[in-house]
Amino acid sequence: MNGVLIIDKPAGLTSHDVVDRVRRILHERSVGHLGTLDPLATGVLPLLIGNLTRLAQFYTTSEKAYQGVMRFGFATDTYDAEGEPSTPAAEVQVSLEEIEALAAGFRGPIEQMPPPFSAKKIHGVPAYKLARKHKEVVLQPVKVEVKELEILSVEGERATFRARVASGTYVRSLAHDMGKALGCGAHLESLRRTAVAEFDISDGHTLDELDAAAQTSQAEELFIHPRRILPGLPSVTANDETAARIRSGRAANLPELSRARLVKVFYGQRELIAIASRVAGTLFHPKIVLAVSQAAPTVK
Repeated sequence: MNGVLIIDKPAGLTSHDVVDRVRRILHERSVGHLGTLDPLATGVLPLLIGNLTRLAQFYTTSEKAYQGVMRFGFATDTYDAEGEPSTPAAEVQVSLEEIEALAAGFRGPIEQMPPPFSAKKIHGVPAYKLARKHKEVVLQPVKVEVKELEILSVEGERATFRARVASGTYVRSLAHDMGKALGCGAHLESLRRTAVAEFDISDGHTLDELDAAAQTSQAEELFIHPRRILPGLPSVTANDETAARIRSGRAANLPELSRARLVKVFYGQRELIAIASRVAGTLFHPKIVLAVSQAAPTVK
């Protein structure tokens, strides 16, 4: 079973919890996700299944989009609502104009300190493991990019926002740093991821929906159409002879659609068999083979 499935992750589960459940539902061991979501967060969790787990290398720098709520008045040790208060609570009333002006300073390329409760490694140990043991967590600021940050509404001490960020950006840190800049502390109260790369929340399915579909052997109908994957790469359709060469890892001449360096190679409309790189002219060599030929039965 090969495909891309978008799960609408519920709150309370880790990304690994979701992967484990999907493995059990589909009876498929090869399942991986594209970008961790904290247990608090909900929304888009793209899963690569079967041989398509090999496509993960193309998504390491994917943009992500979110909608959520920041609560001003106190910070927490995890930078979100699941942590313990790390600053005294204060009653605050923030205005839309005040938060919009604050947000302007956090758009574009910025330096950001990752949360102490994060997967960032310190001498090979994830920071959150040290933080849980109340050990010192010394992290270095990293350069990230907040491509869009729109304040949608403000009510009392809460600000609802929408953001689009480059890979590696912590929205929890964004809330924490905005509260620090305002002088009253803040944390991320809720978060919903609405997009990762080309995958949108409208593509999402709940775990219950997947389970129900699997019961009637229709789980693959929930998968993203393979032609939508990696839209930045042109698609070419191989004939029988060319597909056989590609499946066996050999170079082949493909239809000339563009001067692209990489192309997606399909057999038929839905079977993505390889990502191939141009050698010269129309000659391409498979960079990643995603579907191989079935071995012919041995005749005795």
